[in-house]
Amino acid sequence: MTKTISEPAAPQRPYSFERHGIRVEDPWAWLRDPAYPKVGDRDILDYLEAENAWFDSAMAPHKPLIDTLFAEMKGRIKEDDSSVPQKDGDWLYWRAFEAGAQYRLWYRKPVAGGEDQLILDEPALAQGHEYFRLGAMSVSPNGRYLAYAIDTDGSERFEARIKDLSTGALLPDIIPDTLSALVWTSDSQGLVYGVANDNWRTDNARLHRLGQPVDSDVELFHEDDDGFRVSVGLTSSEKWIVIATGDHVTSEAWLVPADDPTAAPLLVAPRQPNREYDVDEHEGTLYIKTNDSHPNFRLVKASLDAPDDWQEIIAPDDHFYLTDFTLFKQFYVTEGRQDGLDQIEVRDYATHAAKRLPFPEASYSASLDDNPEYDVTKLRIGYESMVTPDTIYDYHLVDDRFELLKVQEIPSGYDASRYATERLMIQARDGTDIPVSIVYPRDLPRDGSAPLHLYGYGAYGIAMEPGFSTGRLSLLDRGFAFALAHIRGGDDLGQQWYLDGKLDKRTNTFNDFVDVARGLVARGYTSAGRISISGGSAGGELMGAVINSDPDVWGAVVAHVPFVDVLNTMLDETLPLTPGEWPEWGNPIEDADAFRTILSYDPYSNVRAQAYPPLMVTAGLNDPRVTYWEPAKWVAKLRATKTDDNILLLKTNMGAGHGGKSGRFESLTESAEEFAFILWQLGISG
Repeated sequence: MTKTISEPAAPQRPYSFERHGIRVEDPWAWLRDPAYPKVGDRDILDYLEAENAWFDSAMAPHKPLIDTLFAEMKGRIKEDDSSVPQKDGDWLYWRAFEAGAQYRLWYRKPVAGGEDQLILDEPALAQGHEYFRLGAMSVSPNGRYLAYAIDTDGSERFEARIKDLSTGALLPDIIPDTLSALVWTSDSQGLVYGVANDNWRTDNARLHRLGQPVDSDVELFHEDDDGFRVSVGLTSSEKWIVIATGDHVTSEAWLVPADDPTAAPLLVAPRQPNREYDVDEHEGTLYIKTNDSHPNFRLVKASLDAPDDWQEIIAPDDHFYLTDFTLFKQFYVTEGRQDGLDQIEVRDYATHAAKRLPFPEASYSASLDDNPEYDVTKLRIGYESMVTPDTIYDYHLVDDRFELLKVQEIPSGYDASRYATERLMIQARDGTDIPVSIVYPRDLPRDGSAPLHLYGYGAYGIAMEPGFSTGRLSLLDRGFAFALAHIRGGDDLGQQWYLDGKLDKRTNTFNDFVDVARGLVARGYTSAGRISISGGSAGGELMGAVINSDPDVWGAVVAHVPFVDVLNTMLDETLPLTPGEWPEWGNPIEDADAFRTILSYDPYSNVRAQAYPPLMVTAGLNDPRVTYWEPAKWVAKLRATKTDDNILLLKTNMGAGHGGKSGRFESLTESAEEFAFILWQLGISG
């Protein structure tokens, strides 16, 4: 007999707490294992496994559609693809996939000529592991050693190893729990790195000497503020190692000589609340990007002798958001967004005059690609749009010329003329114009009959780039429009755009998303109930908020690793991310207003007795960013509270973390499941 799978129901166990005079009931708090990050409580595991069985049972009838979608998505991937080789010193470096492989091979060969050399074999490293991710990797200045870090369970605690490329042998040095870049010293005999502490926070920078025991590594810097995290890097000239520390709103940087890393560090400028800065060095002059006088940042310079005496060289601009700068020997490059559109500018050191590079489309994504060398006459640039596949150019500075190197190949075929893309402005309820990037089949009807998928994030000042997606074609070719909502909370229109979607302005993010959807309906792209939506992490919080506030608008909802138990997480300073997250969300432990604000929109706290749209939720048991119990508690509460019969599914990856399954084809399976769920709920046949 076939076993009948029933919809799980997590039992309620009375639990409540009081804070700032408000009592909060949380009868599913038991789903957090007190031994976390170990999860061994049998009741918890039984519930998660029951949810997974329910997911499998519900999706089983749609297996043919999932298989069809997977085959489409896989057919658009060039299986034996390789990157464009790039010169770094005496070598050309590139990476490649073999046909059928889930992971990359990394190669190099001498610029002067010679055989290809396989320097890192990801498929071999991944063998026997359910999950695999390559983190930092770095070749030593003398070209002999490769340092790399791997994660084999999704916990984002990477083990660093060092390979002697002259022999192919691994050195005995093993550095556990790294969570940083791996930066070589000038003599190729040392690595500067950071280790995640017990609370998954990098609070240090350490120096490891090859062949020495790891427990004898020298701590170069230690951060005492629980909300700050330490990172390490190298200046463009490779003369200085940068040790940076900060949270979401405040930063501080120290410099140590790459040829003498144990020398006394040089403080660039002491931390000041709500001031961020990044630093690089050119010929003894420091270049610093900072938001000290304007949210859109400016560029200043200073001497090494007086690093906190800043002289402005690029003034801030209300319409140009300075996002990055890169120093080269003869010139430097600034990157930013002009009214939300990417710009790349080449500047000279004498006058700082800008040559802005032209791009052909009205909506696109463009940025510097891999440019490892300091003394160059050309720039590697990446470009794409919602209809233009990923394209790699070299821009030659001497004759102001773009050289096309590679266009993403789509083996099953792609005809860009079948699709149209636009950049719309839709007014939110407070009168603010919200940018929307949309792509659709050219024959899309404008009578409201078409389905539309709307994606959003809106947090941490992370912009949504209007780039290309081969997977997205499976929706477009079934008559969908696909839209990106550039809502407040991201920095799509500058840092003020970010500031206007955080803390006590957080609800702007949710309102923007709903108002964009209603604006698209008003313009005839779709209609209420024909809109599918998705978002992950903080974008999953967005999903939870908008289904509480406007459940009737959505026909299907997918929330990936959703940050939906915001209040409880921000009240628990023992969790890995919480202290560093208070500048983003507020500190409800100390601030009663922050407590009430978060409580007012927190998706889990605001689940109510009403009809909800069909919902698919994913989680990762080993996820250190959004812990597994957040989506589990949310789903349990929704099951017990909602008044409809719409499907509600929770899938927990029991061997993965925040990014879901690893491997280029395994991740396609999850995308195929998501799209199959959407098509099923919108009544669209495969």
